Amino acid sequence: MVFTGVRGGLRANGLLGVALLSVLAIISPARAADLIYDTAILQGLDKVTGRVMTIEAPVGTSVHFGTLEIIVRTCRKRPPEEQPESAAFLDIWEIKSGEAATSLFRGWMFASSPALSALEHPVYDIWVLDCEDSSAKTSAPPKSQ
Repeated sequence: MVFTGVRGGLRANGLLGVALLSVLAIISPARAADLIYDTAILQGLDKVTGRVMTIEAPVGTSVHFGTLEIIVRTCRKRPPEEQPESAAFLDIWEIKSGEAATSLFRGWMFASSPALSALEHPVYDIWVLDCEDSSAKTSAPPKSQ
């Protein structure tokens, strides 16, 4: 991709640009029909230890994975009758003892295309799996004997 002109217009070069624009048209996060959920289901990978962890991240609450602090700002999912897609807007910082927090990522991540907008970090990978409502998780009533 090449940015051109004073107004910051975008000109796509080659197949990558066309493919990216096609994907963005399909998974645009600003859709009125999207359903908004209160919890993002994320997956984290520690590349050093090989540890993979599923993270339930309530919107607006910070969760930690290793030295990362993750805040989900919103989590949206397409209605069931449309092509499946979950997307979350995330803020990710690295917190190291004795140092100021470093912002690593701020933006949308898409479940169907994790490489489209990814956290770039030498030790950790984070990606979106799904969006869900915490109220939908109700325990079944005990069975009477």
